[in-house]
Amino acid sequence: MTAVAAFVAATAVPDGAGAAVAWCGAVATAATAVVAAEAARRGRALAALRHRQAEREAELRRRLDRQETEAVRLADVLLPEALDRLRQGATPERVLEELDDEIGRGSGPAFAAAHRAVLSSVLEAVTAEEDLRESAQRAFVNIARRVQAIVHQQAQDLREMEDRHGRDPDVFGDLLHLDHGTALIGRLADSIAVLGGARPGRQWSQNVPLFSVLRGAMSRIIDYQRVELHSVAEVAVVGPAVEPLIHALAELLDNATRYSPPQTRVHLTATEIQSGVAVEIEDGGVGLTEEAAARAERVLTRAWSGLDITDLGETPRLGLAVVGRLAETNNFQVSLRPSAYAGVRAVLVIPQDQITASAAPAGMPRGHAGALPHAPLPHLAAPGRTHGGRAPAGAVRTAPPRSTALRSAPPAPARTPHRPPPARCGRSPW
Repeated sequence: MTAVAAFVAATAVPDGAGAAVAWCGAVATAATAVVAAEAARRGRALAALRHRQAEREAELRRRLDRQETEAVRLADVLLPEALDRLRQGATPERVLEELDDEIGRGSGPAFAAAHRAVLSSVLEAVTAEEDLRESAQRAFVNIARRVQAIVHQQAQDLREMEDRHGRDPDVFGDLLHLDHGTALIGRLADSIAVLGGARPGRQWSQNVPLFSVLRGAMSRIIDYQRVELHSVAEVAVVGPAVEPLIHALAELLDNATRYSPPQTRVHLTATEIQSGVAVEIEDGGVGLTEEAAARAERVLTRAWSGLDITDLGETPRLGLAVVGRLAETNNFQVSLRPSAYAGVRAVLVIPQDQITASAAPAGMPRGHAGALPHAPLPHLAAPGRTHGGRAPAGAVRTAPPRSTALRSAPPAPARTPHRPPPARCGRSPW
């Protein structure tokens, strides 16, 4: 177009000016051609740049998608798998070595190294936390064993005093009262040991009639006189299950008496069923709200993992946690249901493999001669004397059910597992 315009202008002007116009037209045409060529080149370069940018953006999006996928896989697959292997006893180094090929797969070395560092930090933190928790559990168990040793020594001293002063009903009654309190302290020590991962204080070498086991559980609570023992299946509990069963039932009885009106009775029965023996404890308390029932179920199901100090709170609640731990380790089935007395009915099922035909004598704790609790012993208070709320002069008082819970052999110094009596669980509501 520029060349045509220059030619028209050159022919239209006079002859003297035509050459100059032609030259100007030629220069303008050349300049226009150069500009057009440069514009075309730049357009092609810009198109190529846009194409490369689109390809780069697509590559970045694909890489981002892969990294996002790997991050999700790290959270949903690799971390749970690594923690599971850690729980099975593998070291963090071993876990990282086994999962090395799976970390940051297809995402580049830098990204894989970052994921490996994250996984390593998590495993080290979990290992440190588990070590701290196990250390706390061992410390709790050791403290509990020390308390049990003191309780056992005090129980022995009380037995000797009972033997010396058995002819004096008043002194003998006071000694029985102290004896019962000692058993409650021992039960608390046993509860702490159980939550720390150890067994209760003693082991039994012989089978024990279920009736004696239930009486033993009654002897370890404060309000034992409110418990009515009804029909009991004529079976015996095998030796290794005796102490865990006594302890679990004592905790359930303690909750039943503690969280029901003092004028009501707690009903205790044991019936044979197809899967074993069902021990039922019913109280006349206020019952369980849906929230309380859900909380109780959580405590029962989570207790198997052991003691977590942060879960205890400022006012420790040990009862159901202890029951849940004992149920897990001894295959008891525990459930809480509404009671016919408007309270709570706790059902503990003893599995079939832990019961046998009833034996005539009660089992004995290893290394000691003694019997499980028998019927309460009435005795007279000394004339003319009262006992701070206990029976007045001449009144008949009822001693707590006697139990070898107070007569077990002292704990072996080098061991943490099994030994003396248990005590009152910290405020453990349903």
